[in-house]
Amino acid sequence: MRFPRVVPVAAALLMSVPGAEAALGAQEQWNDARTLELVRAATARRALQLADTGLRDYTARAKGTLSFLTQFGEGVLARPLLVRADQLELEVYWGAPDRSKQRIVGRRDTLLLPNDQHYHRDHLGIIQNNFPDVIRLGDGDEVVDVPHPLSPRGPATYDYRITDSLSIRGTGIAVDVIQVSVRPRDPAAPAAVGAVHIDRATSAVVRMTFSFTRAALRDPRLDDVSVILENGLVEGRFWLPRRQEIEVRRSVSWMDFPGIGIIRGRWEICCIEANVGLAAPTFRGAEIVEAGPPERLRSFAFEREVLDALPEDVRALDAPEVRAVQDEARRLVRAGALAKARSGNLFARGMSDFVRSDRVEGLALGAGLSRRLGGGVSTSLVGRYGTADSHWKGRGELRWQGARGLEVTLAGFDDWQQLGEVQEVSTLRNSIAAQEFGSDWTQPMRARGGALRLAHAPAERGRIFLEGTLQDERALDRHAVPAFGRFEPTVLFTPLRREAVTLGVDGAAAPADGGAEWRGSMRVTRSRWSNANASGGTVARATADLEWSAPTLGGRLRLRTIAAATSAGINLPEQDFVRLGGPTSGPGYEFHSFIGRAGVSQRLEWQRRVPFLALDLGRFGRVPGSLVLAPYLHAVWLHRPRGVDVGPPTPVPPDREGWNPAVGLGTIGLFDLLRVDVARGLRDGRWTFSLDVARSLWPVL
Repeated sequence: MRFPRVVPVAAALLMSVPGAEAALGAQEQWNDARTLELVRAATARRALQLADTGLRDYTARAKGTLSFLTQFGEGVLARPLLVRADQLELEVYWGAPDRSKQRIVGRRDTLLLPNDQHYHRDHLGIIQNNFPDVIRLGDGDEVVDVPHPLSPRGPATYDYRITDSLSIRGTGIAVDVIQVSVRPRDPAAPAAVGAVHIDRATSAVVRMTFSFTRAALRDPRLDDVSVILENGLVEGRFWLPRRQEIEVRRSVSWMDFPGIGIIRGRWEICCIEANVGLAAPTFRGAEIVEAGPPERLRSFAFEREVLDALPEDVRALDAPEVRAVQDEARRLVRAGALAKARSGNLFARGMSDFVRSDRVEGLALGAGLSRRLGGGVSTSLVGRYGTADSHWKGRGELRWQGARGLEVTLAGFDDWQQLGEVQEVSTLRNSIAAQEFGSDWTQPMRARGGALRLAHAPAERGRIFLEGTLQDERALDRHAVPAFGRFEPTVLFTPLRREAVTLGVDGAAAPADGGAEWRGSMRVTRSRWSNANASGGTVARATADLEWSAPTLGGRLRLRTIAAATSAGINLPEQDFVRLGGPTSGPGYEFHSFIGRAGVSQRLEWQRRVPFLALDLGRFGRVPGSLVLAPYLHAVWLHRPRGVDVGPPTPVPPDREGWNPAVGLGTIGLFDLLRVDVARGLRDGRWTFSLDVARSLWPVL
């Protein structure tokens, strides 16, 4: 069977050369005569429904994946966690002027976390005709009654501006494409935000990229909905569907917890046959139907396994202009949400806000409340009571958030702060081990005072903040008694008062092509301290936590660098020393056994998925028959300069200076929720064993 040649836009762009009008984008104004004439031509072209091109009908095949992800925590460093992946195969039929039929001939899923997620019917198929004149998504539960930018209602709803143009040149191909940006005249109205790429010669739609305003999102929990529709040139005449992507992000509304659920769909359309003479009965009934029972759909001969069919990285839509559209749409959505007041709500940042246990406070119980006052202003208060130390702790905040990512937070607190460069284990694991076995991998101190923070996050991929704090710091002693064993002593030091200024930067990049990704954070703090003994001084401290990963050798190579350094003055407070050691920063060695003025923790890990037992959980889906093996090398470098007060009062082995290597093996399984590590320190270290939940779940715990 011979299929017409299809030229996808993505491939054509690689062959494109700058057009004669490539520099015109910056010169065009909103709603100028040239732009409006192009929009009117494209609108008229859509109204003809392709009838003047000789296209009567076509058939095609569509291969797609639907992914459901969840993300816990706030900020750019939060990682989406893949929960479920569905693989679909469709038979696609279209007939002029606007008839559509799609038959699902293959469907199977792979479960990575227990769930019974159901998708709206229209997410199980592709979008035909670049949407009708009125856009609906999620069967009307997500987006409803949005005028199409290229519809008769478009000029009354939108502003238009030419922002770019290019020429596509290839063998037998010469196409000039003009990009038109679209924005709503009234940001409070149901509307789209994005860009349309139009073939200059035919006024046909080549590509559409857009999101929606707050008023267009029917579900108040929706953060945003983003769509890419990319067409390919068939037989040199017809712009027909070639690739499509959709992303739906919905916030978790329970207790103001910072979590979102994400649905991502990706479709590749191929094997197009034009003008085959489809009969009218082909289009009877619902547009999207299943060709048989679930058992038959699962038995379809897919080319690849579900997880193999997924992009290596399913965390983001991959077009740069889509990210810009998402940022603008989210700003509009955020502005609408922030403007509204909301009554008080139960508040928590994780399970540990309700219950936790450690050697200082024993079993601690707590809760929190939050309230949105409107105009971007909100308040929150969280507190807990320790049954062993008989003390209340708490934190209150007054925050203003702007739609463009600016935040100002005023906070007051009387709570614990943790010494050490990173959290070594999850709070859940630490609470269980502390209460039952006397194993506490935290190092708390008491901090009482206030802070003022100014933060700016113009997009989801970066954030910068400046924070000033004034606080009193005191050491804490053990009060709890575990069921078995005994607790190690806490760090003791002289009480002091501290004034500090901190500059911090967070960033992340995760390309959708599965290539190298990175994320990291850096902090620089300068503080002045004093105590009742009339002594004092100034301390400068810098920390960094950087991660990088890339596919290699059939798996994924991951590197993580944790580094910290302090000024080398003689009078360095105990709590300012660099502390490393534990399952995260120093496997194979004791908790915080590396204490000095500067230190680096470096891990090199290679992760590869291998076959394992599969499980069928009925309506919750099927667990993939695999787990991840992760052998790694780790080393900790410690610097304790001579000639100054080289160490804190806490005893430290003298031979920790320099590099301290270790080897280990991690195993990730049970829905990729649990990780087991066995490690051996090679320089006066020991065998260590660690069992914990996946690090992506630590924020919720």
